[in-house]
Amino acid sequence: MQEKKVPMRTCIACRTEKPKRELLRIVRTADGVFLDPTGKLAGRGAYLCADEACLKKLVQKKLLARAFSEPVPPEAYSRLEEDFRQKVARQ
Repeated sequence: MQEKKVPMRTCIACRTEKPKRELLRIVRTADGVFLDPTGKLAGRGAYLCADEACLKKLVQKKLLARAFSEPVPPEAYSRLEEDFRQKVARQ
């Protein structure tokens, strides 16, 4: 029997490729930019390692604006930081 192919994604901060389930998905919808806990919400997605250094780099270099090809407001970054810390604390 064939093994299932594991979907791989790249972290937008550190550019390392990891299995999709190990990364956190950030989604841009008409409502704004936020963390997608299920990984299945409709909208443009970007992936981030569950690592504090990657989050710091994401915020400092405003990498979401590049990933989504449009400006991302500073409030979205602060909301993402809060959601990220809550998500990582639960793991």
